[in-house]
Amino acid sequence: MSSHQVFEQSIQVNASATAVEKCITDSVLMHRWLNPALRCEPIGEWSTELGAKSRFIIQIPLLQPSLQSVVVERKPGLIVWEFSGFFRGRDRWECLPTEKGTSLVNRFEFQIPNPIVRYGFNTFAFNWTKQDMQAQLRRLKRVAEQEYLKTAMP
Repeated sequence: MSSHQVFEQSIQVNASATAVEKCITDSVLMHRWLNPALRCEPIGEWSTELGAKSRFIIQIPLLQPSLQSVVVERKPGLIVWEFSGFFRGRDRWECLPTEKGTSLVNRFEFQIPNPIVRYGFNTFAFNWTKQDMQAQLRRLKRVAEQEYLKTAMP
């Protein structure tokens, strides 16, 4: 398996692109759909503006490996985090308005430089990570649709 890997997935969300984007950029909403084994902490003030930094921590007892991230691309409906740590890459989230709501596309592109960590990931975590990303999109869809309904109600 190559050291450069890409997971890309999408989901149709029955909510506006603005409501979906808010679920990605609001830290409280983010923690409602983010895998509970992950924690995202700001470095400084929480922000998803260009240059904003955060740390994603994997809740593994004793180890708690983390990835440093910085927002490297940002415009309405798009946010791209660049990661460094035990692996390097980019996590791209794009909200594309459709007739029925929003198509949310998540592209996670990464490399694992350490061959031992890469082997462990490919052997034990590859399929789990793919499945978790799909589950994460379904959770985000649920949160976005709930939040959207709140704003649509009088």
